[in-house]
Amino acid sequence: MARVAVIGAGTMGHALALVFALGGHRVRLTDSNEATLARAQGLMETALATLVAGGEAPADWTSAHLSQAVTRHPTLEETVDGAELIVEAIIETPEAKKALYEQLDALAPAEAIFASNTSHLDIFPLIPKGRQRKAMIAHWYTPPYLVDLVDVIPGPGCEPGVVEGVSDLLRAMGKQPIGLKKFVPGYVANRIQAAIGLEVQHLLDEGVATAPEIDAAIIHGLALRLPILGFYAKADFTGLALMQAVAANRSYTPPPVRGGSPALDKLVAEGRTGVLAGAGYYDWPGDPAKLFEARDKRLIALKQAMRQIGTMAGLERDL
Repeated sequence: MARVAVIGAGTMGHALALVFALGGHRVRLTDSNEATLARAQGLMETALATLVAGGEAPADWTSAHLSQAVTRHPTLEETVDGAELIVEAIIETPEAKKALYEQLDALAPAEAIFASNTSHLDIFPLIPKGRQRKAMIAHWYTPPYLVDLVDVIPGPGCEPGVVEGVSDLLRAMGKQPIGLKKFVPGYVANRIQAAIGLEVQHLLDEGVATAPEIDAAIIHGLALRLPILGFYAKADFTGLALMQAVAANRSYTPPPVRGGSPALDKLVAEGRTGVLAGAGYYDWPGDPAKLFEARDKRLIALKQAMRQIGTMAGLERDL
């Protein structure tokens, strides 16, 4: 059991606190915004209830159990007292993170590991020099209590064994840490997702297909194979000679990186900003909490099915 401090109780922070608690660790959670910290308990309870109902959390985990496993604290000093692992999940601005790490340098135990959940920032220049030997990135994907991927990257001055120890802790919680050799903004999954995003926005802006039609192509074509094969295993099944020929004869040029999308800009200007607003590319009537619950239930069902189905990537080791 590790003593874990989670800094930031927003979209990712409260969910990470739940993950570590379910993994058997003692968690302290804080946020500079009192309302955000107050809201965290209800959000964790809702997510926990969905996990219990879906068989992804022990049936005896109640709200009372959760309140004991995750305690909320108003001050940073109280939160990091005695912490072995400090998970930073605050706003994605260099100024805020630098200020936080300066505070942590003064308050945190000397041997505490700093693990940032940053998505795109090179966090290491923002961390005081004396803390570099225990500084790393552990980047999660939402919702982290269902998505198992965690990107783990050591800082340039990180001691050998720090990332390996945190990776072992993550695996023990059923997560899938992926070690990167160096920091790159967006890591692997987000960079691939960004490339897909450029293409789908281009298709929509050019009037090639509607948003539901593009989603259908992804769901019923691309996505059906990806969970089983990934990209490189799929390439092996397709045949590399064919892929080589397609690449050599390609007449299509991918869309360039642009500053925006007319279709996206129009939706945002109209206030159609997504599920929480009741509309985005689709209309989303009803309680957003119910919509997120419906998403989570489907992710649970898919995750459980994938455990039974297995993947082809790495299958050669079992043959």
